[in-house]
Amino acid sequence: MKTLKNTLLKLRILRDTKGQDLIEYALMAGFVAVAAGAIMPTVSTNISIIFSKVSVSMSAAANQGS
Repeated sequence: MKTLKNTLLKLRILRDTKGQDLIEYALMAGFVAVAAGAIMPTVSTNISIIFSKVSVSMSAAANQGS
């Protein structure tokens, strides 16, 4: 019985697509940022600064939550 419950739980997790859109949009934004940095070198420093700020904010939020 426990094996059946575990199998059903795994099937539910595999079919769950609630966060899929957010991940796709984040990947697309990252791709656009990298492409813009490759095409316009002056923009790449600004993009690097923005990603650094996001990284610092995410780290601070992760540390605050734990």
